[in-house]
Amino acid sequence: QVQLVESGGGSVQAGGSLRLSCAASGRLFRNMSAGWFRQAPGKEREFVAAISPSGANTPYADSVKGRFTISTDNAKNTVYLQMNSLKPEDSAVYYCASEKRGHYSNYKSYTYWGQGTQVTVSS
Repeated sequence: QVQLVESGGGSVQAGGSLRLSCAASGRLFRNMSAGWFRQAPGKEREFVAAISPSGANTPYADSVKGRFTISTDNAKNTVYLQMNSLKPEDSAVYYCASEKRGHYSNYKSYTYWGQGTQVTVSS
């Protein structure tokens, strides 16, 4: 069983930065893919970024490309999402997911999920 715990959310003004963390227990990120998704009120959960077990592949949603960076610290068994140049439309609950069995951008492909962390960006 894999447990994921996110942290790092909060409130920030537009143009600011936040770094989200996702710590895993039960399995190593170097052996499984991970992804970040977000969900705003009244909207579907949407793909943000993913990272392969080796870290070599890091696809991003077009809406965050160039502003967000996903990375893994294998020593800490933690996946990060560095978010820069934040916009009000980035406001959502952000979820970490792991153990992918399908396309990286489909939230249904992932088996394990964290509890989510709120990100609020004010204009």
